[in-house]
Amino acid sequence: MDSSNYYLPAAALLVGLTVKLPGLVRGWRDPLIRSVCLVITLGAVGFLFAAPPTITAVNETSGIANFSSLLVYSIISAFSASCLLLIVHWRGGPPEYMQRISRRWQTGYSLVIVTLIVLFVLGDAPVERHTDFDTYYATTPFIGEMIVLYLLAHMTAALVTTVLCWRWALQVTGWLRAGLSILVVGWLLNLTFSGLKLAAVAARWTGQDWAALSTTLAPLLSAMAAPCATVGFLLPLMGPALISHWRAVRIYRRLGPLWRELGSASPRTALAGPIPWYSSPHVRLTRREAGIQDGLSRVRPWFDDGIRARAQTAAEAAGHSVAEATNIGYAALIAAAVRAAHQNTPCVPHSLPSHADVKALRGALAGASLALRTSPIVEAVRAGSPAFLLEDGEKSPT
Repeated sequence: MDSSNYYLPAAALLVGLTVKLPGLVRGWRDPLIRSVCLVITLGAVGFLFAAPPTITAVNETSGIANFSSLLVYSIISAFSASCLLLIVHWRGGPPEYMQRISRRWQTGYSLVIVTLIVLFVLGDAPVERHTDFDTYYATTPFIGEMIVLYLLAHMTAALVTTVLCWRWALQVTGWLRAGLSILVVGWLLNLTFSGLKLAAVAARWTGQDWAALSTTLAPLLSAMAAPCATVGFLLPLMGPALISHWRAVRIYRRLGPLWRELGSASPRTALAGPIPWYSSPHVRLTRREAGIQDGLSRVRPWFDDGIRARAQTAAEAAGHSVAEATNIGYAALIAAAVRAAHQNTPCVPHSLPSHADVKALRGALAGASLALRTSPIVEAVRAGSPAFLLEDGEKSPT
């Protein structure tokens, strides 16, 4: 495989880690957050050290032929254990149970890593292999056992994690179920990765050459599993927040016409101070809503309920639904008030909206904002059409 097939998944996992770092800083005492970050970190490090250029650099730095293979096997074993620990902490349960299960997995995979080191020291692997270490040394004493132990440990973690995630996914809904389903796919890919490598090793024992399974197909499946693992772990944790941010962005944009309309009433006085570029969507929305409320307060002396009523009646006559006509009426009320305020028109007694109408206006800001941008009736009010701006008691021209 090309080196990019290792470095790109590593980069993707590091992006996922970057997303979780703020949460780790705020809640580093939370074992779940630590476990998620550990899984993503070990996954990224595993791909990084499995890339052929990195293998060469590690072997040259250590001065030990194929030392990088031992390092990668140990990292992947630690990654397998961290995934099992993450599932334990994620699913939760009695603290005593979680601690007991966690200690078992930690002890088991610690012994695996120690055994890998011992077998590597006892074995002899003098010829440096960048991509086919598994099949090249499959029949070498101690080294072959090290390879099989690493693959079985990885397969065990993949199988257990797949089963646990699948069973759990059947019991939950929403973002958690979506994340677990993606994890099932990712761990099935990991399970297939180990299975193909083990098949290639077994074929080597019988004198056959299935190295392509280990050197080409298996790494490709592993590269596909990496984004699945990242998305699967992060989706239940980040999904609700992303949806919340997206809704805030949508509302912020929908209020844009109303914000600009009210701002034109007094161009020299901004509705709100500058919003820093790094502000979150929720902060931006809060500032915009507060500015709109201030803008409505500024133009309220020019509110004329007669204009609202005439615009709403015209909208209903044009075939709009009651809700749409109501929004158009409120938009016309605002547009007329902004026009009057901008022209410094003296406030004169007129039919003021009732308290209930003003409250409804504040609740229909998004709909009124859309009407300000799209309604021909509101545009006519903005242009000063006599059909809508007549004083109460005057007769509209036919």
